Amino acid sequence: MTIALPAVTPAKRPSSPLPRPTEDSRWLRGLLITLALAFMGLFLFVPLACVFYEALKKGWDVYFAAIVDPDAISALKLTLLAAGISLPLNLAFGLAAAWVVAKYDFRGKQILLTLIDLPFSVSPVIAGLIYVLIFGAQGWFGEWLRDHDIRIVFAVPGIVLATVFVTVPFIARELIPLMQAQGSEQEEAALLLGASGWQTFCRITLPRIRWALLYGLILSNARAMGEFGAVSVVSGHVRGQTNTLPLHIEIAYNEYQFAAAFAVATLLAALALVTLGLKVLVERQVKKTST
Repeated sequence: MTIALPAVTPAKRPSSPLPRPTEDSRWLRGLLITLALAFMGLFLFVPLACVFYEALKKGWDVYFAAIVDPDAISALKLTLLAAGISLPLNLAFGLAAAWVVAKYDFRGKQILLTLIDLPFSVSPVIAGLIYVLIFGAQGWFGEWLRDHDIRIVFAVPGIVLATVFVTVPFIARELIPLMQAQGSEQEEAALLLGASGWQTFCRITLPRIRWALLYGLILSNARAMGEFGAVSVVSGHVRGQTNTLPLHIEIAYNEYQFAAAFAVATLLAALALVTLGLKVLVERQVKKTST
C-alpha cells in the first residue's frame, strides 16, 4: 500500500537579496565616510595646511632663515638625541616586559601591567614635576648631585628621562597581546631540541614579533619627538641647550616671531609625516604576513 505524499512546492525566493546582518545601507555608509573625511579635514588637514601657509607667507628667505637659526638647529639636534636615546631603552624594557608577562605566571603580574600603563594615565607635567622633586636642587638627591657636580634637571639627562617616561608603554603594549596569542609552544620545542635561549629568541621569537616591534618603535619615536609637557618642566628653557623643537616653537610664538615659529613647526610636521608614512608601510606588511 502506497501513501501519496502531498507535493511540496519550493519556497519562493525573494525578488531582492536580503542584506547581510553586518552590511549597512549605501546611504549610511556614504554618510559615515563623509563625516569621517570632514572631521579629518577640519581637525587635521586644515591645521596642517595653515602651518605651511603661515611658514611660507613671508617668503622663502624668511623661512630658511628661521630653519637655519642656531637655536632651531640646536633644538632639532636635541629632539633627535632624546628620541635616539629613549628608543633603545624602550626597546630593551619593552622586550623584557613583554617576555615576562607573556611567558610566565607570577605574583604581581597585574601590578606590572598597571605600571606599564601608568604613563597613559599620568599627566606628563606631573611626570616632569616628579623628576624635579627627585633630582632638582631642593629634591631628594639634589644635594648629593650638586656636591658631585652632576646635573640632571635643566639639562639633557632630565629631558631624556622625561622622554623615556612618556614613551615607555608603546613597545610593551604592542608586543604583549601578540606574544600571549602566539603562546610558547614553538619556543619550548626549540629548547627541547637543544637550542639555547639566545638562539630560540633570535630564530623563533624575534621573527614572529618583528613587525609589531617595529610598529611600537615608530609610535614611541613619534611620541618622543612631539613631547612637550614633561620636557617643558625639566628643561629650564635654556636657549640653544635644553630646548627641543616643541619648546623652541612655543618660545618663538610667545615672542611674536610667528613666521619663525611656523617655519620650525613645519620641521616637526615633516618628521611626523615621515613617521606616519613608516607606520602605514608597517601596517601593510603586517596585513600581508597575517594573510
